[in-house]
Amino acid sequence: MKHAAFSRLSIAFALLFGLWGSAAHANDYDDVNLLLRQGKATEALAKADTYIAGKPRDPQMRFLRGVILTEQNKTAEAITAFTQLTQDFPELPEPYNNLAALYASQSKFDQARAALETALKLSPNYATAHENLGDVYARLAAQEYMRAQQFATTNASVAPKLSLIRQIFTPKAAADAAVLPAAPAEVRKPVGRSTK
Repeated sequence: MKHAAFSRLSIAFALLFGLWGSAAHANDYDDVNLLLRQGKATEALAKADTYIAGKPRDPQMRFLRGVILTEQNKTAEAITAFTQLTQDFPELPEPYNNLAALYASQSKFDQARAALETALKLSPNYATAHENLGDVYARLAAQEYMRAQQFATTNASVAPKLSLIRQIFTPKAAADAAVLPAAPAEVRKPVGRSTK
């Protein structure tokens, strides 16, 4: 069973950690964001790394660096970047949300759940984390329904439940064509980059 990553199309564009940013640094953040939006992730990463070399405790640029690594499909490095942020700034919920997105992309739904629960303890009104947690619970439910089907093939109540979960994650085009994937298609919404 293959599970896709949180959808890159649904990345929330939000400038994070505004209290730590200053007007002098805003251009650096904007420059990195612009490069990333232009599809120049390698240049964005180089600029972020240069900035971080001079200001290694800047959580916003470190977060942006993690987003860039995620965009480059450097999952292990992105996990390391966000994990380090959670260790250095345990009060920030956004790195936990993005860790959850990365864990979910690897079908590590228990780890994703734990990261999202931490994000929500830190910020109970964090809507994206609530939605992502719901998606993770749906994935966990799908896994359990599939196990139930394996062990009790005569249980007719499992198939409709699994079908409903699959419909939730079926892309609209596939739903219009009445095609259901073998497993739920995607979980989404890591927090991403700024539109500034």
